[in-house]
Amino acid sequence: MRKRDTQLTTDQKALSINLDKLKYGSIVEIGAGQEVARRFFSVGAAAGTIAKTMSAYDMAVSDDIYGHADRYVSRSRLLQMLDKEFSLVVQRLTDVRPKNTTFFAYAATVTARSFKQKNECHGWVGMRVQLHPGAEPSDVIMHVRMLDNDNALQSEALGILGVNLIHGLFNYFQHPEWVVESLADGLEPERIEVDVIHFSGPYFEEVENRLMNLHLISSWLTRAVIFNPNGEVVVPGELFYRKPVMVMRGTFKPVNSVNVDMMCAGQRQFAQLEAVDEKDVVSLAEITMNSLVTGDNIDGADFLARIDLLASQGYTVMISDYLRFFRLRAYLRRYTQKPIGIVLSVRDFAVLFDERYYEGMEGGILEAFGKLFPDNTHVYVYPSRPRGTDSQVTLDNVEVPENLRFLLAHLKENRKLLPIKPLDDSKLHIDAADVLAGLKRGRGEWEADVPENAVKLIMDERLLGFDTE
Repeated sequence: MRKRDTQLTTDQKALSINLDKLKYGSIVEIGAGQEVARRFFSVGAAAGTIAKTMSAYDMAVSDDIYGHADRYVSRSRLLQMLDKEFSLVVQRLTDVRPKNTTFFAYAATVTARSFKQKNECHGWVGMRVQLHPGAEPSDVIMHVRMLDNDNALQSEALGILGVNLIHGLFNYFQHPEWVVESLADGLEPERIEVDVIHFSGPYFEEVENRLMNLHLISSWLTRAVIFNPNGEVVVPGELFYRKPVMVMRGTFKPVNSVNVDMMCAGQRQFAQLEAVDEKDVVSLAEITMNSLVTGDNIDGADFLARIDLLASQGYTVMISDYLRFFRLRAYLRRYTQKPIGIVLSVRDFAVLFDERYYEGMEGGILEAFGKLFPDNTHVYVYPSRPRGTDSQVTLDNVEVPENLRFLLAHLKENRKLLPIKPLDDSKLHIDAADVLAGLKRGRGEWEADVPENAVKLIMDERLLGFDTE
């Protein structure tokens, strides 16, 4: 099978497109200069590729060309740009270019580092392209964050990203995961982040966009992606902006009734904080990437099953590669200064208070907890009742290693760790591993431990290894 060429430089990619006389289109960029167009011009032979370049910086000029937009750095403005520019290049050039020409339009609308303030540097980037002469166009659109602290460096990174997208779409469209991987070519992970990507149109009808967004994480283009209950990928900065956040971490394989009670009980207590307006709370079910990996590969069917089951409960789902809790908190703190709540089971203390979990950190577990609780962050601890017993394990009686007992006491005394009371304590015995093992044997007792609509979905779609034999 053909392999992706990982050795090409940005200039080599741009030149290979320029030398192909059958690829022709427009490049329009608003914000951060015209770095993508500059790349194609600087390597030579750009007349063979570029019909037009433009930057409509003035809002009145931009509106006159593309129509009014409520926000100039937005998905809707990007689509206006692609609609206009692709239509123009096809209308103007179809009759004068060779019949086997494939036309494209590349567009970007971004806000880069300002001379006046340290603003959030982000934007929307996309391409509309014919992948066969005369075909209906296909789209790839992305939301990006520029991480360099210098305007010129941000522009440079956007230029590399743009060339990668144009080259990748023309050369790897039959392997969309290669298109995703190629976006990172020539870019260090700390320079640019792609946290949303969407494929649509001919040749992409069978693409599962949720898997493509998951591939952003494994390609080191982002550390987390977020799906709303409709399965749509959302921009973190828009979702979390000035909102209090409650997050429940787990494997959710499958989501079970104790997960539901944990979240409800945690939300009820979180809403009692003075700075939390209950109607504004963003509630997340978060899964770490390591729980989705089988061997060296991501199990796509397993991932989609868990997303669908969580969506059946109305949850927004976050997939991240943040193994340590404090890194999850730091990610959320990028976008909001409102309170952050993390709800976890007392069963998770086996990991939370395992000093081996923090090896490699100069300050070990003390540094980790210091970074988890620097400001307005609370961990809500849900009790457990081991199957076959009547006694609960709670924050007040959970056992941790002897040398960490005073640390636990300190966190409790200062209300960093808070106990939560179940709304339904009949669910405390549920063990996720037992539920999964049971459903793999077919119908049985596990059904009583899983929300009814999730049970139906598991059986109807034969999810997570459910055996109907």
